[in-house]
Amino acid sequence: MENIFYYDTNVKWEEGRKGTLSEPTMPSITVATPPEFPKGIPNIWSPEHLFVASVNVCLMTTFLAIAENSKLELISFSCAGKGKLEKADNKFMITEIELKPEIYVKEEKDIERAERIIVKAEENCLISNSVKTKIILTPDIKKG
Repeated sequence: MENIFYYDTNVKWEEGRKGTLSEPTMPSITVATPPEFPKGIPNIWSPEHLFVASVNVCLMTTFLAIAENSKLELISFSCAGKGKLEKADNKFMITEIELKPEIYVKEEKDIERAERIIVKAEENCLISNSVKTKIILTPDIKKG
């Protein structure tokens, strides 16, 4: 497996504070300034939403890969992510993201192993490792 990969995206301004985000092989999505900022638009994906979503999705995919390799039998995985945007050093930045994975495993004996795997997944998530934002992990793991 190679150690260098590239991911191409394109954004095209449409009008106001709205544009289209695209990639050659995937569906395009509408993006905009979030409504908390001047001329922001509600109900459209913003860079802030995509940033938090990127960390959240990376946790899920990393967890699933490690769980699969560890032969952990899952019933379900879902994760709520919440990013905190604030002014720090006179600049706006997302200072922390809280991830609340909810994991159901088949056997009671697998709860502790799932806890170790979710911590390992967060430590190895390439997106979390690429940002300076503080990541707070608060998992809830149960037998389903």
